[in-house]
Amino acid sequence: MSISELDRRGTTSSRLNVDRAVRERYSRAAQTREARLCCPVDYDPKYLAVIPPEIIERDYGCGDPSRYLRPGETVLDLGSGGGKICYIAAQVVGPKGRVIGVDRNDDMLALARKYLDTVAERLGYRNVEFRKGKIQDLQLDLEKLDAYLAEHPVRSSSDWLALEEHAAELRRREPLIADESVDVIVSNCVLNLVDPEDRKRLFAEMHRVLRHGGRAVISDIVSDEDVPEHLRNDPDLWSGCISGAFREDRFLAEFEEAGFYGIQILQRGEKPWAVVEGIEFRSMTVEAYKGKEGPCLERNQAVIYKGPWKAVIDDDGHKLVRGRRMAVCDKTFQIYSRPPYAEQIIPVPPNEDVPPEEATPFDCRRDRFRDPGETKGSAARAVTILPDDPCCGGDCC
Repeated sequence: MSISELDRRGTTSSRLNVDRAVRERYSRAAQTREARLCCPVDYDPKYLAVIPPEIIERDYGCGDPSRYLRPGETVLDLGSGGGKICYIAAQVVGPKGRVIGVDRNDDMLALARKYLDTVAERLGYRNVEFRKGKIQDLQLDLEKLDAYLAEHPVRSSSDWLALEEHAAELRRREPLIADESVDVIVSNCVLNLVDPEDRKRLFAEMHRVLRHGGRAVISDIVSDEDVPEHLRNDPDLWSGCISGAFREDRFLAEFEEAGFYGIQILQRGEKPWAVVEGIEFRSMTVEAYKGKEGPCLERNQAVIYKGPWKAVIDDDGHKLVRGRRMAVCDKTFQIYSRPPYAEQIIPVPPNEDVPPEEATPFDCRRDRFRDPGETKGSAARAVTILPDDPCCGGDCC
């Protein structure tokens, strides 16, 4: 018995079987192009030249997260489909980078893998691979589970329990994607296809596989209002990337609740891609970072928010007042020194470094201004330095 057959047998509810609707629609789309599965996206033509027309014709997306990648990164594409974004990403990250596509649809995987050698020959290097798995369960390698099923068919409840035990062992010993092994996660119009009951797990899995300081860049379809139940139960609207859309504010909240920080909208469609019963559906690309885990240590650091807002509040509730030295822990200081905050923050390190092993706990539950004396050190009051030239240099006086 195959994984697909097990999925069908496990469905007893009258509620829409999201997995089946999506699997069947995209199996057809791997064979013949379905225009209604995508909205127009402009890709850099220089990256399309090496990609075979069959992949380009059967690509279904709503954005281009690959434009936010950098050379040398390890990239994971969730719901990689025919492989277009993976093959674009392969060129952006270059020969020192790596790209892993994950999809559960056999037809799409076959299409993507069909041209691995062709694209590698055209590029002069090979840095792409495709793995079979569900994006909400990045621990389970479905091809290894298929191999087990071929030798151990499920004919009884005992067989079913043995299958579950083997799946658990695969997750533990041979995960499809290992913990903290990826620099960037990308996805193009796929997260909305996941059953709502699995979405918390989906975002948790994304957080698990990213390295500390890694990020997710996700293009997806969002709605401006909640989608009513009768639309959510329409298999064509769901598999067509419409009725499973996240409400746009909830899409951002899902990242926050999973532990991401620095969440920002990189792109939002000015006009809706589709309107159903007055509800607008449009493309949106979001970036979110991992890395705020860890202890809060006092090392006498401060940051100054440049503006233009009078004050801002970060994902941990820290309030930054424009122009004021705000006391922060070492972890927050390091986070603010990197994207996406670096251009908005002036870091103020202490004159006298406090070694981490000598640092005391910092209370991040309250906001306070940092007295300049704390960063300058105890000997600062005894220091006087006057310039040799009364002018500041140049034409200032």
